[in-house]
Amino acid sequence: MTSCASWLDSFPPLRRLPASLQADLAAGSRVVELPAGSRIFGPGQGPENFLLVLDGVVRVSQVSEGGREIVLYRVAAGESCTLTTACLVGEEEYQADGVAETAVRAVAVPRRLFDAMVAASGEFRRFVFAAFGRRVTSLLRVIEDVAFARIEVRLAQRLLLLDDGTGRIAATHQELANELGSAREVVSRQLTEWQRRGIIRGQRGVVEIADRAALARLASVT
Repeated sequence: MTSCASWLDSFPPLRRLPASLQADLAAGSRVVELPAGSRIFGPGQGPENFLLVLDGVVRVSQVSEGGREIVLYRVAAGESCTLTTACLVGEEEYQADGVAETAVRAVAVPRRLFDAMVAASGEFRRFVFAAFGRRVTSLLRVIEDVAFARIEVRLAQRLLLLDDGTGRIAATHQELANELGSAREVVSRQLTEWQRRGIIRGQRGVVEIADRAALARLASVT
């Protein structure tokens, strides 16, 4: 179990805080453990804590009224949840879902302590809003991709991103469609065409990259 103080080492900028503020942050926060599949937040809920991920991955996604899902971003070890930051600062409710994609260990900083730290420390504010700014930039790229990029380019890029080095991506056509904010039928048609051309091999719940060079060429087309 991570101690109240040692988790600060996972976030180097927080070690630049004055010792008294480090002590307040460590004493007032708690380390939580969440099994894979846990729903961390959802639409209509208000944030109670500022979240800092120590281990694991949190997937943040949004579902349209028609039921189509798009993955907005993932929060990995050493990162904070940007949507939580926005809702805390703006005193708004969540408009998306946060789910533990793997088992997750995270630090929960209560809202009252978060507000006090933001008010008291410029260093803490820079830590919070630097992460916020980086994520907003990446979200703008997501919007641009959904609006303008061709589906075959986006799908090729996502397969290469999801590949862990084995060339096998454990994902259904629906899960890949969710990643891209597209329809399952569109993704299935593209994967079927690539399978015909020998770029991938498919089986139930798995996509295997057969010709990485060809897939990389598709991913680089603009």
